[in-house]
Amino acid sequence: MKKYQNRQYAVLGLGIFGSTVAKTLSKYNAEVIAVDIDQKCVNRMADVVTQAMQCDITDIDQLRAAGIQDCDVAVVSMGNHLEQSVMAIINLKELGIPYIVAKAKNKRYMQIFSKIGANKVVRPEKEMGEQVAKGILGKNIIDIIDLDSEYSVVEIPAPKEWTGKTLIDLNLRRKYGINVIGIRNHVTGDLNVCPEPECTIEKDDHIVLIADGDAINKFDNMID
Repeated sequence: MKKYQNRQYAVLGLGIFGSTVAKTLSKYNAEVIAVDIDQKCVNRMADVVTQAMQCDITDIDQLRAAGIQDCDVAVVSMGNHLEQSVMAIINLKELGIPYIVAKAKNKRYMQIFSKIGANKVVRPEKEMGEQVAKGILGKNIIDIIDLDSEYSVVEIPAPKEWTGKTLIDLNLRRKYGINVIGIRNHVTGDLNVCPEPECTIEKDDHIVLIADGDAINKFDNMID
């Protein structure tokens, strides 16, 4: 995998959310410093990230000793603990971290974290709940990502009648107003991004497309 060089990431708090962020960053060979007050959490991540340390994130001197000031991005993942998260964000700002992501448990926490300097605030439970709901609204939708209020990226199984046909043959943009941006191989799971017009659909392939809501609903209802 590509190594994200010259960028360092810090993850503060190693619960389920924080450890998942740290593991995913490490999966892409990013340099990650992961810290938590609980030594057991630190031990679980020791062989996963670049550096795992026990640290009180409300103590700026301990963060500095961990090397957090050298990071380009920091993730504050204790969204249920207001005081700790606030102190962590303030400390990160003082350390000069360019980009801070914070987890929040509700709208009020989001407002507070944004006001004190978090560049991005996320509510994973809310966002995942919305994602699950959107995924089950359509009978054939495997995954959906909203780009804005109108357009979405959707992954669907290719209809059986598409097997053996090329994108040119299907002419999906003219017929349905959708644009195919990827084809996922049914055997390997690999995604062919921006497939050529001559690309042939194989049995059980998945199609990744972009379209507006009306086109997606119409197309979803058309598929058996």
